Amino acid sequence: MKKLIICAICVICGLTSASAQKFALVDMEYILKNIPAYERANEQLNQVSKKWQAEVDALTTEAQTLYKNYQNEVVFLSQEQKKAKQDAIVAKEKEAADLKKKYFGPDGELFKKRTALMTPIQDEIYTAVKDIADLRGYQLILDRASDTGIIFGSPKIDISSEVLRKLGYSN
Repeated sequence: MKKLIICAICVICGLTSASAQKFALVDMEYILKNIPAYERANEQLNQVSKKWQAEVDALTTEAQTLYKNYQNEVVFLSQEQKKAKQDAIVAKEKEAADLKKKYFGPDGELFKKRTALMTPIQDEIYTAVKDIADLRGYQLILDRASDTGIIFGSPKIDISSEVLRKLGYSN
């Protein structure tokens, strides 16, 4: 009798935990393309990136010019002059590399600027998605735009347009 009661309890617990879970899809690319602040931030990042790249390129060009001049003059230079020119070339190359690292390195200025511009937008989207998930009872929301291996997603479960409406953007 005890075994029968325990089995019945296990079956009931199994059935309640196996209830249908709700999930949805969002398309972050679609959402971000429809947010003007994101487009402005991207444009701002592109402009500053081009400006900084031009600075790095200018220093690299200077180093190359110094090297070419050194090659043309090397036969006429004394050992001291050769050493001085070589040191100047190495210093210019190091300056270009340091500037590139400062702007484009893992913790560089571009990364910091991207974080400062994009984080508020991403947080706003996350909050809207979370609110919709809480409201509709979704346990899982996947991003169809990322490489998660989603082969097919029904448009019926895509809540991207709803997220945009929640953010105040019409689509």
